[in-house]
Amino acid sequence: MEISTLNWLAVIVAALSNFLIGGLWYSPVLFGKLWMKENNFSDDDLKKGNMAKIFGLTFLFSFVMAFNLAMFLNDADTTVAWGAVAGFLAGFGWVAMAISIIGQFERKSTKYILIHSGYVTISFIVMGLIIGVWR
Repeated sequence: MEISTLNWLAVIVAALSNFLIGGLWYSPVLFGKLWMKENNFSDDDLKKGNMAKIFGLTFLFSFVMAFNLAMFLNDADTTVAWGAVAGFLAGFGWVAMAISIIGQFERKSTKYILIHSGYVTISFIVMGLIIGVWR
């Protein structure tokens, strides 16, 4: 895999898509209230902490994930469909299963595991689509 052939704009947009999906996923519109309940969070709990650090590190980690996926998809034969499939395989097959294993040992609820596993699976599919379409 040659790093010079990466579409860096696609990697950045894919990383940013993680923010958009996360913002929606963990909002009251979708799973925010349930996520808060499963973590015993109050509204005040979410106001604690250094938000600049949290968002900065979140972007850095999202960028690393998008870059990693882009390296796997860095081939002239990559299509939108293959990008989505590869995103699903990475998101569900690796990350969601890792979250599930950790969640079992931490005695987390099935709802907790499904919320987080669903988020990463959808995020990776979208990142794969973005990288695949801009290949």
